[in-house]
Amino acid sequence: MKKLLLILLVFELASCGGPEPRRPVKKRTTTINTSIERSKKLLALEERMINEIIKRDSINEYTHSNTGVWYHYIKKNDKTAYTPQPNDLVTMTYNVMGFNNDTIYTQDEIGVFNYKVDKQELFPGLRNSVKLLKEKETATFLFPSSLAYGYHGDNNKIGVNVPIKATVTLLEIKKQQDSIQN
Repeated sequence: MKKLLLILLVFELASCGGPEPRRPVKKRTTTINTSIERSKKLLALEERMINEIIKRDSINEYTHSNTGVWYHYIKKNDKTAYTPQPNDLVTMTYNVMGFNNDTIYTQDEIGVFNYKVDKQELFPGLRNSVKLLKEKETATFLFPSSLAYGYHGDNNKIGVNVPIKATVTLLEIKKQQDSIQN
């Protein structure tokens, strides 16, 4: 019995070790950082594509909006200064093309479209671009994929991360009482 207690005591003392030191945590790149880098590279590539389109188009004068969209006017209206404000109802038409001028959606496919400014869903670039136009104006906008349908596409004809251009005509602006300024 004494031998058994002695053996148990030896095992108990042998099994007790000092505290195990903590290992440093290895810092790994997260998927968020990877995604950010991939998005930056994609945007830089699409901006080079947009600059190339602008360079090749010597006829039109392009303007850069503060939302990251490049555009040029096809038809300008100098008779009014009013642009759509939130809650205004605009009637418009537009088409969607790829950067290589392949038609994705024709104006006839989309049809005449009524849009309540900032209250209905449109892809981000178009939602902001509508507010740049005046009644009876037509312009062509170049949208990087992040301002178009993004990494998801439209689940139909527009794929993942596809930059697009759209020619938009603002047919009418129905001003709401709270936005009447001019």
